[in-house]
Amino acid sequence: MTSATDPLPLPPTVRLIATDLDGTLLRDDKSVSERTIAALAAAEEAGIEVFFVTGRPARWMDVVSDHVHGHGLAICANGAAVVDLHAGGKLLEVRPLDRRTALDVVQRLRDAAPGTSFAVETATGIHYEPGYPPFHLDPGATVAIAEKLLYEEEPGSAAPVLKLLAQHGELTPDGFLTLARTAAADLATITRSSPTSLLEVSGLGVSKASTLALCCAERGISTDEVVAFGDMPNDVEMLTWAGTSFAMGNAHPDVIAAASGRTVANNDDGVAVVIERILAARGARRGA
Repeated sequence: MTSATDPLPLPPTVRLIATDLDGTLLRDDKSVSERTIAALAAAEEAGIEVFFVTGRPARWMDVVSDHVHGHGLAICANGAAVVDLHAGGKLLEVRPLDRRTALDVVQRLRDAAPGTSFAVETATGIHYEPGYPPFHLDPGATVAIAEKLLYEEEPGSAAPVLKLLAQHGELTPDGFLTLARTAAADLATITRSSPTSLLEVSGLGVSKASTLALCCAERGISTDEVVAFGDMPNDVEMLTWAGTSFAMGNAHPDVIAAASGRTVANNDDGVAVVIERILAARGARRGA
């Protein structure tokens, strides 16, 4: 893998750019720089589709909704939802976590890591246990134990669960992730994107990579034509799947190991740096 100072590897043909948001496209203040806005627009104008691929729910996509061109699609909740940002975050496709499976994960994590608290992200909003850090952006959330939050009278009668969130106040982030995967990786996909000990649990096989692969297949886009960017463990599968991938300068060590290249940090517009090089290389080939 190249470092941030080495020549960046660029594929001969790029048809789609897939980028994470927090810690990647967004600066630490959650803004999108003017340089990045210009790069995204130039990519779309050149015929390269841009997909935002994030752990965020659709309702938190306002940070980039003004910068979506063409198709208007984004992949949210770590692959559990495909949304149309041109239609206010309308859910187009959902890959849910079965509620009974979620309950099994809850029990296993409670046994493996006493003190774990949970939240449930559904297609209609977030709900959490009394011991879970409150969501100030979602004041209408239900507060109850996980068993109540995940209960439904008949299978399919309640809103689909996009992901289960598990938080621990004492374990280290990577230690908690390793423990949780050991306890329940046979039931669900478990990852993390937060710098804190907060885990995200999706349906088995659901990830940014698997949903992005489905979206690309629908468009006849091969993995070799995809360039991806990320910074945290929930990006690893996507960076491994993409033909060309870049870890941010601020990325987690596992991300750096998974990516084929490395760009500068999010606060230094690392995504824009690579997009500009892709477009410059395309222009040079056409002018040759």
